Amino acid sequence: MSEKPQPERVLYCAVCSLPAEYCEFGADFEACKPWILQNAPELYPDLVREANKKNVDKVSNKLESVGISSSRNNAKLTAEASSAGASEPKQEVKRLPGGKIKKKLKQEVVIEKIVRNKRKCVTVVKGLDLFGVKLSDASKKLGKKFATGASVVKGPTDKEQIDVQGDIFYDIVEFITNTWPDVPGNAIYFIEDGRKVVAV
Repeated sequence: MSEKPQPERVLYCAVCSLPAEYCEFGADFEACKPWILQNAPELYPDLVREANKKNVDKVSNKLESVGISSSRNNAKLTAEASSAGASEPKQEVKRLPGGKIKKKLKQEVVIEKIVRNKRKCVTVVKGLDLFGVKLSDASKKLGKKFATGASVVKGPTDKEQIDVQGDIFYDIVEFITNTWPDVPGNAIYFIEDGRKVVAV
């Protein structure tokens, strides 16, 4: 009889939860590097050499910047050299699945006029919600002011926008700035001929 095969023990990364030898293919290899250096340095010898070189460079820079004149300075220098290997505080970055970095949305209101059936116009207002305006309340106010139908709909990018029936392209800017003082006039843009133009 042949021996029963034993299961293979696999070391998984605590940061990205991939097997340690696959960390370099994960979403954020830079975040995994400190864990790899501590728990599985034999898998990435180049990484260990790179870390050692960085530590040597840090210590040599400290030696160049500090003059050795007394024993008190020597004690301070050795304490700094030993703490040079400690990790520095890292900045938190919001990441989406797949390793993509989440971008902060630019606060701007975009107004666009869409012509349909050759005569009918729909004015689309995007981005009011970025200034803290409730879109349902805004659509009611726009509908009352211009005596038209106004509704909150999801646009092509799955973001909510306000569709107002009729051509109120130029009148709407003054209404927005007067009704919601948090929306500055220089943050309102028109889409004209496929280009974004400042409204004011």
